[in-house]
Amino acid sequence: MPVLADTAYAKVNLALHIRNRRSDGYHDIETLFAFVDAGDRLTASEAYKLTLSITGPFSAGLESNDNNLVLRAANLLQQRFGVRTGAALTLEKNLPVASGIGGGSADAAATARLLNILWDLQASDAELAALLEPLGADIPACVASKTVIGRGTGTDLESVSPDELFEMPILLVNPLKPVSTGAVFSRWDSVDRGALAEGDVARMIAEGRNDLEPMAIAVCPDVAEILSALRKTVPIASRMSGSGATCFALYQSVEIRDKASRAMSSNWWTLSGKLR
Repeated sequence: MPVLADTAYAKVNLALHIRNRRSDGYHDIETLFAFVDAGDRLTASEAYKLTLSITGPFSAGLESNDNNLVLRAANLLQQRFGVRTGAALTLEKNLPVASGIGGGSADAAATARLLNILWDLQASDAELAALLEPLGADIPACVASKTVIGRGTGTDLESVSPDELFEMPILLVNPLKPVSTGAVFSRWDSVDRGALAEGDVARMIAEGRNDLEPMAIAVCPDVAEILSALRKTVPIASRMSGSGATCFALYQSVEIRDKASRAMSSNWWTLSGKLR
């Protein structure tokens, strides 16, 4: 079998409402997940054992051992489906680490999609999502990488009609400073500011917010600077994704998005793409 390849699509929280701090240390949230048509890159080929090589601009410091979500996902599939062969996996790390756009979660999901084909497991997206859920709350949404509402810890997914978002130009901006998810969530003030808007996706975005923005700014002040820069570019919407520090802006056209990208600081990482 030839080498298989897949993209680990960058995840964006178009809105992220924190509703409750749970007794188990997690938080109940409501979020509108969307995915960009770019991200990390995974390849897989037949091999006697599981191996992982990591390349790409953000590979430094990443370990290719069993703590990596790629191998953890692969091991889960082996165990669940009784697979006795391995796979040679390569991760091209194009997304910043600890940046709020689901890089590790998307990598795990893409690994599962690839191995589902390589090993001819014939598992559904729902089966893969349920299997990988213990590895991370964003992973179930990343399996299909389609626009969905996430509730609970983010794993209770509800389909929406994403047609109005398809191929909408988006710009991602990150200050190249990792932000700890735990450090941001621990600063949440426990105030429930309300649910996602009812109705269509456009209303959810327009009336949405990211409740973690003030906490992320306290940890990484660059977030405020990026948001200020993006909001000067006349976007449809702009806010932070996840627990930061990546921020995004949606635009009416590719031309407006590209002009906005050129206006960003050269010290920041940017990614221009479209929503899937």
